Order: sequence, then structure tokens, then C-alpha cells
Amino acid sequence: MDITVHAGFLPPNDPGASLAFYRDTFGFAVRNDVRYGGMRRITVGPADQPGTSISGLPVRR
Repeated sequence: MDITVHAGFLPPNDPGASLAFYRDTFGFAVRNDVRYGGMRRITVGPADQPGTSISGLPVRR
């Protein structure tokens, strides 16, 4: 049996620190960085796997 994960959702306490961790530590590509109404949602994923991503749930800054 093959299992494929396309997306995971993790609520960060600090979106900026979360972005730095995934981008700088794992080398993930930033897919989206959306700010709206005082909230921020960031989506990252492995550069060589465009169908896989980790999205931070929107948090109020």
C-alpha cells in the first residue's frame, strides 16, 4: 500500500519564526505568504515536490 501526503496544516505561534525554520533549516520553497486583515498564512514545501506543502493556519499578528 502506498500512502501519499499532499498537504499538512500546522498552526504556528510565530509565523515569521516558522517561515525561517522551514525555509532556512529544510530549504523549503515558499509557495504562498498571504497577509489579510491582520492575519498571515504561509505555505511552504519541498522545492523538488511541488504537489506537497505545509500550510500554517491563519494567525492574527
